[in-house]
Amino acid sequence: MADTDALLDETAKRARRYVSSIGERGVAPTQAALDALSQFDEPLPTHGRSAEETLALLDEVGSPATIASTGGRYFGFVNGATLPSALAASWLVSSWDQNAALPVMSPAAAKISDVARRWLVEALGLPSSTEAAFVTGATVANATCLAAARDQQLAAVGWDVPRDGLFGAPELTVVAGAQAHSTLLKSLSLVGLGRERVIRVPADDQGRLIASELPDVSGPVVICAQAGEVNTGAFDPFSEIVAWAKERDAWVHVDGAFGLWAMTDPARADLVEGLADAHSWATDGHKWLNVTYDCGIAFVRDGDDLRRSFTSVADYLPPDGGYEAMHHTPQSSQRARQVEVWAALRTLGVDGLSSLVSSLSDHAARIGAALAEAGMTVLNDVVLNQVLVRAEDDEATNELIAAIQAEGTCWCGPTMWAGRPAMRISVSGWVTTSDDISQSIDAMLRCARNVGAIG
Repeated sequence: MADTDALLDETAKRARRYVSSIGERGVAPTQAALDALSQFDEPLPTHGRSAEETLALLDEVGSPATIASTGGRYFGFVNGATLPSALAASWLVSSWDQNAALPVMSPAAAKISDVARRWLVEALGLPSSTEAAFVTGATVANATCLAAARDQQLAAVGWDVPRDGLFGAPELTVVAGAQAHSTLLKSLSLVGLGRERVIRVPADDQGRLIASELPDVSGPVVICAQAGEVNTGAFDPFSEIVAWAKERDAWVHVDGAFGLWAMTDPARADLVEGLADAHSWATDGHKWLNVTYDCGIAFVRDGDDLRRSFTSVADYLPPDGGYEAMHHTPQSSQRARQVEVWAALRTLGVDGLSSLVSSLSDHAARIGAALAEAGMTVLNDVVLNQVLVRAEDDEATNELIAAIQAEGTCWCGPTMWAGRPAMRISVSGWVTTSDDISQSIDAMLRCARNVGAIG
């Protein structure tokens, strides 16, 4: 067996080297690094290999083949870099190896969960009654909220979903915008509400739900709004949606995987007006809060709605005091994700969190302005961290994306907008500096000239 202290020291050394050198390499791995991954294709050992050798293989072959998403010039998929405080907390919490399901299993995790919930609710300006459930990501956060919404709406007409299921239940209507994210639809399917039976409301040229097109429906209703359209960063008109929902006693859920964090920036108050009047909100901590993967957060205005859906009773589970996570989330056993969230919030503070949103949005606006000035078409109003760009034709757009990814200075992703290819730039890493933006703009324009996307 390995000497534990020596192994952990070596691990820390290798991890520090990876973190400190991330800005010195290309964002995408080299072909040689990708080819070297074949070294992992070995037979399952009959006799175990040493932990030191295993660690060395993981680092020396695995590390070069990673995407440098924790660096300052990765603009794909709204992947935040990892704050040092979150990374350090993750290392320590992994050594605790706590099951955060119940306070009796981890008093520390339960207490920190209470504090993290209170801080999140305060920072986001949500109702003080709001409960927070820490899950794997925004998909499960959406599913968690939608299960609570489903059960509350059907309970209001006398149907107990946790007891009786959905067979024979009264019909529940789901309404969402035409540009609702695919993971929201996936979440609806997970909770038995289906992807295709949703009433889709037309959206404007930014992907915002058009409130005047909301349907005249009655009975149990859940409407799904969006904070931060995945391509444009646009926000639905929450005040109008909430007013529509109140007339119908409907549940308003907000998919805010990254856009919910705009609540922390006073300069963006117009984008989020009415958002706090919803019943539930889903977001990711591993996006703009910049904690490690995987960390989603489901917020529900009334914690009883979570307990209705997720309470788990067994003879070996003693009643406990304080927040019992397993009775508020789909999973029972769970890692203590809330500790990283707490660490990030404590080190950022209110001002730091607001500054993070503001500065990264300013970076995105700078990229958008530079590309527009060079002759490319910026398709969105850059209101947050998303920039959506198209060259003069589809072929040039695709060639530009491929050239930028191959060149390696930065990484931008492809998407489809209004049926045509576009380049999507997502600025969401705390580590991104003004110099990173300058280097990235220079690289984008250089690639654009090389493929003939601009003159």
